[in-house]
Amino acid sequence: MKKLLGLLAISTAAFAQHVEIKQSKGPTLGYSATSRIQIIKKDGLSFKDLNKNGKLDSYEDWRKPVDVRAADLAKQLSVQEIAGLMLYSGHQAIPARPDGYFAGTYSGKPFDPKTMDASELTDQQKKFLKEDNLRHVLVTTVSSPEDAAKWNNKIQAFCESMGKGIPANNSTDPRHGTQARAEFNAAAGGLISMWPSSLGMAATFKPELIQQFGRVAAQEYRALGIATALSPQVDMATEPRWLRFDGTFGESSKLSAAMAEAYCNGFQNETWGAQSVNAMVKHWPGGGSGEAGRDAHYANGKFAVYPGNNFNEHLIPFTEGAFKLTGQTKKAAAVMPYYTISWNQTNENVANNYNKYLVTDLLRKQYGYDGVVCTDWSVTGDHKAMDVFIDGKVWGVENLNMAERHYKILMAGADQFGGNNDMKPIIDAYAMGVKEHGEPFMRARMEQSAVRLLRNIFQVGLFENPYQNPATTKATVGKPEFMQAGYQAQLQSIVLLKNKGNVLPIQTKKTIYIPKRFIAASRHFLGFPIPASNDFPINMELVKKYFNVTGNPAEADLALVCIENPKGSIGYEKEDVAKGGNGYVPISLQYGDYVAHDAREVSIAGGDPLENFTNRSYKGKTAKSRNVTDMELIEETRQKMQGKPVIVSVNVSNPMVFAEIEGKADAILASFGVQDQAILDILAGKAEPQALLPMQMPASMQVVEKQKEDVPFDMECHLDAEGHRYDFGFGMNWKGVIQDARAKKYK
Repeated sequence: MKKLLGLLAISTAAFAQHVEIKQSKGPTLGYSATSRIQIIKKDGLSFKDLNKNGKLDSYEDWRKPVDVRAADLAKQLSVQEIAGLMLYSGHQAIPARPDGYFAGTYSGKPFDPKTMDASELTDQQKKFLKEDNLRHVLVTTVSSPEDAAKWNNKIQAFCESMGKGIPANNSTDPRHGTQARAEFNAAAGGLISMWPSSLGMAATFKPELIQQFGRVAAQEYRALGIATALSPQVDMATEPRWLRFDGTFGESSKLSAAMAEAYCNGFQNETWGAQSVNAMVKHWPGGGSGEAGRDAHYANGKFAVYPGNNFNEHLIPFTEGAFKLTGQTKKAAAVMPYYTISWNQTNENVANNYNKYLVTDLLRKQYGYDGVVCTDWSVTGDHKAMDVFIDGKVWGVENLNMAERHYKILMAGADQFGGNNDMKPIIDAYAMGVKEHGEPFMRARMEQSAVRLLRNIFQVGLFENPYQNPATTKATVGKPEFMQAGYQAQLQSIVLLKNKGNVLPIQTKKTIYIPKRFIAASRHFLGFPIPASNDFPINMELVKKYFNVTGNPAEADLALVCIENPKGSIGYEKEDVAKGGNGYVPISLQYGDYVAHDAREVSIAGGDPLENFTNRSYKGKTAKSRNVTDMELIEETRQKMQGKPVIVSVNVSNPMVFAEIEGKADAILASFGVQDQAILDILAGKAEPQALLPMQMPASMQVVEKQKEDVPFDMECHLDAEGHRYDFGFGMNWKGVIQDARAKKYK
C-alpha cells in the first residue's frame, strides 16, 4: 500500500512540470511533460496534438476562428464527454477542508499541513475529472497564490492527459473583499488586492473605476489559474431588505447597466485572449424583488414579485449593460439565472433556471444571446427544509425526479448545471430526450451547448497554454500598484452623510474615545454558530497613528462609534412555527423592535410542498435586530461625552432607518466594506469624501412596508437634523452637499 501511495505521489508531483514553446508568430504553447502531448509542426508554426491522433485537427489549430474550433471539437465528443462539460463543480477549497461543506480527502485522508502538499488534487477532484468528464471547477479559498498556481498546473496536466485534452476552466465568486483591520502598505503587497464591495463601487458613481478594477482583477485571476468570474451581480436592488443587496450596484437600472458594462469590459478585455476572463453576469432576469426582502437561497424566499408591474426595468442592467460592451467581446460570456420564481410574469411559475420563456424566448430569441447559460448552484437538489441555505432549490418543480429536473432545464435552453459533479442525471435526461424527440434532435441539442461551453474555453487561450508560473503568480497577485488602486477606490467609496458644525475633518491630533462593540452570538449562513464578542471595532494600533487615544470619555475631545447597519433575520423563524404560526416574520431595517402593523394581510405569492397554506403574511408580528446594541452604544457614548462631538462610522450592506441614531451623531460616515485605514484617512482629512448613496435610506419601516418590491426610488427618505434628505445620489464633502451631474445622470 505504501509503495502504491508513493507512486501516486510521484505521478501527481510530475503533473506540476510543464513545457512552454514561445512563438514569434503565434501564441505561447504550454503542455505537461507527463501528459503524452506531442507538438505538430506546420508552416513553420507549432500546435498541440491534444487528442494524440498524430494530425492537426481544426480544434487544435489556433489560427482558426473560435466558433470553428468549438464546432469541430463538439462533433468529436461523446454524449458522456458533453455531459461532463455541462457540469460545474461544487465549491473547491485549496487545500480541501477536513469536514463540512468544502471537505475533501487525499488518498483517503483529510489534509495534514505537516505532511501534505496544499496544491495536490483531492480524491474527489480526480474522480469528477476522470469519471464524470467535468471541466468547469469553482475555486473558493486558497492557502496562497503560489499554491493556487501549482494546483492549477496539476489539474491542467491531469485533464490534458485524458481524452481530447480539454483544459479545466477554473472560476471563482468575487474574491477582492477587504481585510478590515489590515494596514495599507502598497509596498508589502498581499494575497490579492482589496477593493470595496459592489455597493461601494456603485457609491463612486464612476464606471471607469470599476473597469479599472476589472483589468486588475483579471490579471490576478489569470495568475491564479482562474479564467471565469462568476460575476458581476447586476440585479437591481429595488427591495431594500434583500439579503444580497450589498452584492449589487444599487437600485438604479442606469447605474447598474453602466457598471455592468464597465465590469465586463474590464474582465474580458477589449479583445479575447490570454489576458481575458469570462464574465458570468447574474442573475437573469433580476432577483432583487424578493417578496418582503426574503431571499431565494431559502424556500421561504422563493418568490420574486412585481406589484409595480416593473419586470422589464430589471432587464436593463443586462440588455443595456452586460450585453452592450464597447470592446470586441460584445457581450458577457455567460449568464446565470436566479433561483427565484418570477411570480406571474410568464406562462408557468417555476424557478427562472427552469423557465423556457425566460431563457429561450426572452434571453436567447428576443435579446439574441447565444452565450453560456449556467444555472445557479444546487437548483436540482432535493428540497427538505424551509430555512436551510444549502437546501436543494427546485422551486416550482419539486415534484420532478432528478432526471426530469435536468431534462426540463436542458429544454428550457440552459447549458450548464451549477454545483453538480455527477454526469449521470444529464445522461438520464439525454435518454428522456431521445425517447421524446429522437437521437438526432438530442445530439444536436447537446452539441449546441457544447459549442457554447467550449467557446468560452477557447477564447481565453486555455487550449494553447493553461499553465501558470508560480513565481510570476506571487509577483502579480496583490502587487503594489494593484493594492494602491484598490485602496484609492476604497477612499472614493465612503459617503459623508452628516457633518454638523464641520466637526470633520479632524485636522489636528486630538484625543479620541472609541468604545468597544458587543456582537451577540449568531449563526453563519451555512449554519455553524458564531460566538458572541466584545472588542474594539477598529484596529486600535492604526488609530494611534492618527490620534491620541483614551479610554476615559472625560479626557476625550471627541468619540468615534463604529457599527454596522441593523441585522435582522431571513424572514422566517422555526420558533414561530412551533407556536402555531406560519413561520414568516418581518425583516427589519431598524435596530429597535419593529411590529409589522402595515404589512400585507395576504402575501402576493406563496406555496410549498412543505407547507399546507399559501398566505405568507407576517402582519402584526415583531422583528428584532441582533445588533440592537449598536444603537444603544451610540446613546451610551453620547451620554458619556456630555455634549462633545460623537462621530458614527457605519458599515452598510443594506438601506437602514437612520431616524433611530442620526440625531445622536454629529457626523456620520457610511462605508461599504473598506479597510479601517480608509475610514481613518477620511476622518483625519488625508482624503476628502466624494461618494454618493447608490440607494435610498427610508424614513421608517412603515415606509419600507408600503414600497413596491420591484420599483426603485419609491420610498420617503430620511430627513436629518441638518435638513438633508438621504436620497439616492446624496453625499457630502468638506464644503457641504455635493452638487454634480452624477446623481441626475443615473436616476
